Amino acid sequence: MPATVSRATLIGLIAILLWSTTVGLLRSVSEAFGATGGAALIYTTTAILLCLTRGLPRPGAFPALYLWLGGALFVGYEICLALAIGLASDRSQSLELGMINYLWPCLTIVLAIPFHQQRFRVWLWPGLLLSLLGIVWVLKGSSSGSPALLWQNMLRNPVAYALAFIAALTWALYNNVTRRFGRGSNGVTLFFILTALALWLKYAFSEHPAPMTFARVPLLEVLFVGLSTAIAYSAWNHGIQQGNLTLLATASYFTPVLSALLGSLWLGLTPPLAFWQGVAMITLGSLICWLATRRL
Repeated sequence: MPATVSRATLIGLIAILLWSTTVGLLRSVSEAFGATGGAALIYTTTAILLCLTRGLPRPGAFPALYLWLGGALFVGYEICLALAIGLASDRSQSLELGMINYLWPCLTIVLAIPFHQQRFRVWLWPGLLLSLLGIVWVLKGSSSGSPALLWQNMLRNPVAYALAFIAALTWALYNNVTRRFGRGSNGVTLFFILTALALWLKYAFSEHPAPMTFARVPLLEVLFVGLSTAIAYSAWNHGIQQGNLTLLATASYFTPVLSALLGSLWLGLTPPLAFWQGVAMITLGSLICWLATRRL
C-alpha cells in the first residue's frame, strides 16, 4: 500500500475513533447543560470550527433536493440522537440508546435497494434480523431477560427510545439521499449551522429550559466534542477519497463496539454480558448486510 494511501487510511480511522467518543460525551455534556442546551452548545462549537476551517457555506451551490431534503434529514438526525442521549433516564440507558442508533448501517443498505436498485444476496435479510435481535439483546441487559420487563423499561421513557430509532432511520435515509441527489456536494457545514439554530430555538421556546452551569470541565467537554466532530467529518472525507475505502468501510462497522467500550469507560459503567452480546450481534448483522451487497 503506498505511503499516501496508508496515511489517508489512518486519517480515516481516526475519524472512526473520534465518532466513537460521541455517546459518552453527549451524555456527560447533557448532564451539565440539559439535553437541548448541551446539544446546542456542541453543534454551535462544531459549526464555528467548520466555518473557520472550511469557509462559509454557499447554499446556492448545492443541488436543491440535496439542500432541502438532505439538510432536513441531517438536522433531524443530529437533533434526535442528541436529545435521545440527553433524555435518557440514567447513564446506562444512554448507552443503550446510543447502540440503537447503530442500526443505521444495515438500514442504509436495505434502503439502497429501492433508492439505487442495489443488488443483494439473500443473506441480507438474516443480517438485518441479527442486528434487530442485537438491539433486543442490548435492552435485555436492563430487564433481566423478560420481554414484559423489556417493554416496560421502554415505556418508562418512550420519547428517548423513539428518538433513537428515528435517528437510525433518518441517517440511513440521509446517506441514500446524499448519494442519489448530492452530486458530490458536501453541505455538512451548512447543516451543522442549521442544527445549532434549530436547537437554540427549541431551547429558547421551552417552557422550563434547563439552567446551564458553566463549569470548566463541562465547557472543556463541549469544546472537545465540537472539535472532534469537526475533525472527524474532515478526516473521514479525506480518508474515503484517498485511502483504502474497503478497509475504512469494514472498520466503520465496528464503531458500535468501540463506542460502547469508550462510553462505558467515560461514564464509569460496567454493562452486563447481554449488552456486549447485543453489541456484537449489531456489528455482525451490519457486516453481513454489507457483504450481501459486495461485488454484485
